[in-house]
Amino acid sequence: MFSAWYSSMMLAFEASEVVRLRMMKLAGGGGDALDEARLMVTEKMGAGIEALNSLMGGGTPMAVIERYREHVAANALRLNS
Repeated sequence: MFSAWYSSMMLAFEASEVVRLRMMKLAGGGGDALDEARLMVTEKMGAGIEALNSLMGGGTPMAVIERYREHVAANALRLNS
């Protein structure tokens, strides 16, 4: 039980950093901001579909949380470079 709580809290903290990084990029405007906005929407839709498929296929909510954390970590790495 603690593990699920911990992973959920970590996802929230990690995602808030990605939101901050994205807002900075969007505030800069221009082509990079437009590309980021498009990527953000595409990624959100893809991650939602992936989560739904995982749950419908018998995956656990914990597996979905951990997969979301992987997506968030990849975004943080990309946005920090």
